[in-house]
Amino acid sequence: MPTAVSPVFDSTKVTVIYVLGGPGAGKGTQCSKLVEAYSLCHLSVGDLLREEQNRDGTPYGELIRTCFREGTIVPMEVTLKLLQNAMSAEMKIRSGNGWTDGRGRFLIDGFPRTMDRALKFDEEVCLPSMVIFFTTTEEVMLQRLLERAKISGREDDNMESIMKRFHTHGNQTMPVIQHYRSCGEVTEIDSTASVEEVYREASAAVSKLLHTPVA
Repeated sequence: MPTAVSPVFDSTKVTVIYVLGGPGAGKGTQCSKLVEAYSLCHLSVGDLLREEQNRDGTPYGELIRTCFREGTIVPMEVTLKLLQNAMSAEMKIRSGNGWTDGRGRFLIDGFPRTMDRALKFDEEVCLPSMVIFFTTTEEVMLQRLLERAKISGREDDNMESIMKRFHTHGNQTMPVIQHYRSCGEVTEIDSTASVEEVYREASAAVSKLLHTPVA
């Protein structure tokens, strides 16, 4: 029989909070506020992939660029490796609240977007403690993304790529939400409201998980 694979990180010491929602649902905005308040490390899969595609000598650059352009998801092995490496690097350099004796606190933004990634990360890297799911309408998300496109310079902030990303989210990410919801791990927050109102809800959920006062 094959030997069972143990996750790299112990979920009793390492807190992983998945942050999911459609493109433009406000994930990055809320993560930046939570990081400051709760000594969390924010890992954006999109940012990690964008950094990797521009890294000298990477074999993944063209592959990542193509996936971004087509609105498709980067192969699982690439994403998991980048996340694991980023988590290990942070745990080597961080200290203080939530970061001693092999402990860590991570907000993983935009992951997992498919069931195979969810199950593989849980099995090989770390079990999640909670999933925060930001919801709003496609109209709101589209408006936010087109506004962001004016300053972001991101290759995927254009109408064609945005619509493909909406399609991918609906078809592939919603089953992930349903899976974790059945496990009782999803906190769903309507992100149509103001940044401050959405943050109050997200902060309350994180405080409860970490057993700390609401920040």
